[in-house]
Amino acid sequence: MGVVVTSRTRTKAPEKRRDELMVAAQRLFLEQGVGATTIEQIALGAEVAKGTFYLYFSSKEDVLAALRDRFAQELLLGIKAAVADKAAEDWMGKLAAWAEAGVAGYVASSALHDMLFYAARPATSEGLVDNILIDDLVELLAGGVAAEAWYVEDARFVAVFLFNGLHGVVDGVKVGELGRMVQGIFLRAVGL
Repeated sequence: MGVVVTSRTRTKAPEKRRDELMVAAQRLFLEQGVGATTIEQIALGAEVAKGTFYLYFSSKEDVLAALRDRFAQELLLGIKAAVADKAAEDWMGKLAAWAEAGVAGYVASSALHDMLFYAARPATSEGLVDNILIDDLVELLAGGVAAEAWYVEDARFVAVFLFNGLHGVVDGVKVGELGRMVQGIFLRAVGL
C-alpha cells in the first residue's frame, strides 16, 4: 500500500489576505501610531512576507484609505440597520434613527476614527462633502420630501450640513445626551 500525502494549501483567498493585512495595520496604527508603524511590521502582524503586502497595497497611505473606506461602510451598516427598524411611513423616526445611530457609531469607535481621520489626515477634505454616509442621508432626505413628510430645498446641501454638524459635535463633546440633541437638530432642519 502506498502512502498518501496530502498537503494543505498555504494560499488564502485574496480577500482574506487583504483583510488580514488591514487588521494587522489597524491594530499597529492604534497601538503605536501610523508614523511609527512600518510595512514590515504590518506584514509580520499578518504573518506574510513583506512582498505580499505590496500585492495588496502600494503604501501605508493605501492601507489607511482602505481602512477609512471600511470604517465608513461599517458605520453605514449600523445606520441602515437602525433606519430599517422603523416603519416605512415613519420618516421622523427614520431621520431620528439615522442621527442616533450616527452618533452611537462615532462614539463607539472614536479611537479608530481619530486615528484614521486626524492622526493620519486624508489627502483632501473631500470626505466631508462627498462620502457614502452623506449619500445615504441625501437619499433619506429626498425620500422624505417625496413622501411629503418634510421639505428641504436642496437635500445634498442639508445632508452635508447635518453630517458635518453631527461629526463636529461628536468630536467635540461625546456625552450621553448627544444622540437626543443631534436628533432634535436633524428633525428641526427638515421642519419637524
